[in-house]
Amino acid sequence: MLLALLLAATPLTWAQMSGFTGPRIFTCVDSSGKRLTSDRVIPECSAREQRVLNADGSVKRVVRPVPTEAEYAEAEAREREAAAERVARQDAIRRDRSLMTRYPNEASHRRAREAALESVRLSVRTSESRVKLLMAERKPLLDEAQFYAGKALPLKLKTQLDANDAALDAQRVLVQNQQSEVARIEGYYDAELGRLRKLWAGVQPGSLGTSVSPMAAALASAAPTPKDATR
Repeated sequence: MLLALLLAATPLTWAQMSGFTGPRIFTCVDSSGKRLTSDRVIPECSAREQRVLNADGSVKRVVRPVPTEAEYAEAEAREREAAAERVARQDAIRRDRSLMTRYPNEASHRRAREAALESVRLSVRTSESRVKLLMAERKPLLDEAQFYAGKALPLKLKTQLDANDAALDAQRVLVQNQQSEVARIEGYYDAELGRLRKLWAGVQPGSLGTSVSPMAAALASAAPTPKDATR
C-alpha cells in the first residue's frame, strides 16, 4: 500500500511527505553534470540524490532519489517474502504449541503411533492370511497338473491355476504397499518424536523450521488425541 502511494506521488508531494518545512535550498547535479539549485525538489534530479542546505550552506539533510518502477517491484517482492516468512514463523509456532498440547509426553505420542498403525497392520495380516490361503488352494492344483507333464493342461485346470496366479500376484503387491505404508507412518512419527523431544527439552516453538510433508499433515489430522488413544 505504501509503495503504491509513493509510486503515484509527484516530486513535490514526495518532498512534503519527507517533512520539509520552512526555507530550504535544494541542490543536485543532473545527468549532464550541471549543478542545479532550487527552493523546492528539483524534478530534473528526481532520479538522483538531492541535498537540502541550511542558509549557511551546510547540509541539512539528503533527499534520496525517487525509486524506479523496477526498484519498487523489487521492494514489493522483498516485502512479500518477508511477510511470507512471518506467516510461516507464526504457523510453525502454532503447530509446535498444538503438537505439545496433543502430546504432553512420550507415552501419549507412542499411543497415537500405535493407533495410527493398528488398521494398517491389521490389513497386512489379513492380506498375508489371504496369501497363505491361496497357496494352500494352489497345492492340489499343482499336484493335479503333474499328471499332465508334457501335455496340455485341461482348460478348467489351466483356468484355475491362472486365476490363482493372478490373485496371488495382486495380494503380494497389496502386502508390499501396506508394508510401505507402515514404514511411512513409522517414519512420520519418528520425525515428529524427534521434534517433540526438542520441544519438551525447552526449545522455543517455531524455532525448528517448517513442518513435515502433506502426508504427515494428513496423518496428524487423522491421528487420535491422547484421550482417544487410551480408549
